[in-house]
Amino acid sequence: MKLVEWLQRIMVGFGAEWVMWLMIGLSVISVAIMLERAWFFWSLRDDLVTLARDLRTSLDQSIEAAQKRMEASPSAEAAVVSAGLSMAHRGPDAAEEAMAGAAALQRMKLEKRLAYLGTLGNNAPFIGLFGTVIGVVGAFEALGAAAKAPIANQAASQLAPQAVMSSIAEALVATAVGLAVAIPAVASNNVFQRLIKSTLANTEALTKILLAHLKSEADFALPGGGSVKTEAASAKPSTSKAAKKITEPAKKQDDEEEKG
Repeated sequence: MKLVEWLQRIMVGFGAEWVMWLMIGLSVISVAIMLERAWFFWSLRDDLVTLARDLRTSLDQSIEAAQKRMEASPSAEAAVVSAGLSMAHRGPDAAEEAMAGAAALQRMKLEKRLAYLGTLGNNAPFIGLFGTVIGVVGAFEALGAAAKAPIANQAASQLAPQAVMSSIAEALVATAVGLAVAIPAVASNNVFQRLIKSTLANTEALTKILLAHLKSEADFALPGGGSVKTEAASAKPSTSKAAKKITEPAKKQDDEEEKG
């Protein structure tokens, strides 16, 4: 038996029905993921305009007040800013690194299970097309069997067109099921990806507000009573005096060599 004939018999024997059952199972999983992700994003909702305004106001009061306000918000943006506030006492650079790490973790949570929707949306039409091919193979198999039947067997000849049409209908149903599964998966994945981009953009805006405040606070008084600017300014004269002490002996030595 040739390989083509063997594969043909397998396809005709199983038919395209199992492909449709597979698609139905995959669609049930995709619907469950859509509902879970929709509820997840809904639970993170918050008024970002109010949150940004409260962040500025609370930062003017204290870091602790801003920390409490961010912890009271369920949004992913507030969680990232809260991570930066927890490291604010170590300076703007430490806060920025903490927020970068928190943003990466939040992005992983936001993108959870979305790869399944993207994969299913891209491949469901091909799975449906596979069922269509199996159905068409079955149709041609029925047509070939009718052609091989004896002419006297009128009953078989009359039933052949019905078998062919049934196989073609089964093939078209497989294609329709594949599209029905793919379209919602692609649409929902696009919506969720858009929400993720919006969340990350809002997060970046809030982190810039915090970093701007921390960098401005870096010019205020230090524990020793000075400030970053004043200490830097006071360090300049001492540096220049030290440089003069180093260069003066060299100049005297050059003058003596010229006189000699």
